[in-house]
Amino acid sequence: MNGDAREGLRDIAPVMVAAAPIGALFGAIAASKGLSVAEVALMSTLVFAGGAQFAAIELWAYPVPVAAILFSTLLVNARHVLMGASLAPKTRGFSFAQRYLGFFFLTDEAWALAERRATACRVTPAYWFACAATLPGVWIGSSILGAAIGAVLGDPSRFGADFAFTALFIGLVAGFNRGRVTVATVAASGGTAALVHATAGAPWHVLAGAFAGIAAAYLAARPEDA
Repeated sequence: MNGDAREGLRDIAPVMVAAAPIGALFGAIAASKGLSVAEVALMSTLVFAGGAQFAAIELWAYPVPVAAILFSTLLVNARHVLMGASLAPKTRGFSFAQRYLGFFFLTDEAWALAERRATACRVTPAYWFACAATLPGVWIGSSILGAAIGAVLGDPSRFGADFAFTALFIGLVAGFNRGRVTVATVAASGGTAALVHATAGAPWHVLAGAFAGIAAAYLAARPEDA
């Protein structure tokens, strides 16, 4: 294993630890909605998008509201368009197959880790695949376990597991702070998302926060930041 791959595994290790209880929680909720262990495993394997899976399972009912689920998950996952555009220039050294296979594993945490690495050195395929492509195993395995044990886990807020990914991502964002543009972007995005969540509810806060962050970054940037 080369050095880039080792560093990718090192960087993603805390994310995998945090992902396990969240994946188990998703599996337990899905099982309580009537999904079998096999169906949970298939959903986590094919979709592999924690936020979208939670959004879908919260709306799950019989008959399944397909249109509502599709619209909700589209809004939640729209951020991946911006994340992919952000990473595209940092992955110019990837082959066509490496880029388009690798971006299947794109998550918020892998994106943040790659962006942070790009400020110091090149993001290589070895780093990206070690960082991003190892997370699905933990997510799929923990969601299967959660589905198997069902509602025994109880309410995750009792021990703070529902905040694990949020806390981790706050730490990642803080790690590549570059001054006033970063502060303005995060403040505008977070404040707008919180306000929209309190007024219009999910999943509109995701889209609103993204657009507010883009606008703030554009307005706060100097010509030399371009």
